[in-house]
Amino acid sequence: EVRRIIYTTNAIESVNMSLRKITKNRGAFPSDEALLKLFYLALNNIAKKWTMPVQNWKPVLNRFTIQFEGRMPTN
Repeated sequence: EVRRIIYTTNAIESVNMSLRKITKNRGAFPSDEALLKLFYLALNNIAKKWTMPVQNWKPVLNRFTIQFEGRMPTN
């Protein structure tokens, strides 16, 4: 069930594509801070568009809590 629920590859590829699209034609950035600000704003916009909740996340989170004891927050 865990494998069926977690499909992070597509989500990560989608985020990377969006960030590449934003930076593609910008050329050089004046500073690292300018790039980080752009990424921050872009990630906020991406998060707003992400409307689909992950189905059956509670059982998966419980399984991770057991499997990775001490590494997962319990709250």
